[in-house]
Amino acid sequence: MSSSAQTISEREIKGARRRARLRSELTGIGFVLPFLAAYALFLLWPIILGLRMSFFDWSLTGSGTNEFLAFRNYAELFGDPAFWGSLWHTVLFTVLSTPPLVVLGFVLALLANRAIPGRWLFRLAFFAPYVMPSSVVALIWIWLYQPGFGLINSYLDANVGWLTDQSIAMISIVITTIWWTIGFNFVLYLAGLQEIPPELREAASIDGAGAWAQLRYITIPLLQRVTTLVVVLQVLASLKVFDQIYLMTGGGPNYSTRPVIEYVYDSGFTQFRVGYASAVSYVFFVIILAISVIQFVVLSRRQEGA
Repeated sequence: MSSSAQTISEREIKGARRRARLRSELTGIGFVLPFLAAYALFLLWPIILGLRMSFFDWSLTGSGTNEFLAFRNYAELFGDPAFWGSLWHTVLFTVLSTPPLVVLGFVLALLANRAIPGRWLFRLAFFAPYVMPSSVVALIWIWLYQPGFGLINSYLDANVGWLTDQSIAMISIVITTIWWTIGFNFVLYLAGLQEIPPELREAASIDGAGAWAQLRYITIPLLQRVTTLVVVLQVLASLKVFDQIYLMTGGGPNYSTRPVIEYVYDSGFTQFRVGYASAVSYVFFVIILAISVIQFVVLSRRQEGA
């Protein structure tokens, strides 16, 4: 075979490979395209539209949509005590709910990971409330918190307004949330515990390490990545609280439990100020993003240092 014929043959092979690669890429794009279209239509476009509405006097009723306000919606919300009050309630709920949800999730995972008879029942019991709808959880705990005939007040022989007293309404919501959502953290910790090789504990036991020493020097250090994930996800979930507060107290009493997302809902769908509600949403998004980045960086550095 001459050198020119060999060159032509190599070119044909390369061309065939390019065409095959192109067909493969086009096939992949064809499979992904429906998802991308739905993603752009139902997520990207609403994000862009919401950002645009935040600069206008956009009303849910259709009035005032042509008035461009520039940054006046943002200036108004920074001077609105109701916004800062709802932000404080969101932060307070996060601070009150995150530590017990992380610690108790870890403790329950330790208990359910022990080789005891019927441990599957404990795992089911700890996780079952998490799969319940928020409306069902709210109805259960509203009945438990009833001042007159609720189970808690009947047991305590008291008449406490768990959801009507401003001083304890938030605590009542936190207790409900812990009972409802602790199963998620429990499952994450349980999966992390099952990944720890049992040979490590056996070797430590042979060397004379007790249960507390094994927990402190083996279990907790090896679960640092899981703990980082749990803390980050829990903070994000707590900052986005809405369902249980809205269903159980409606943000009351006297707006003492209203979080930011409910304030957005009230502004957009009660007062019909969609433009202002959009501005609040984007400010809250920036706050959550900043908290998430700071939290992830701090936890990652601690993990690397350990």
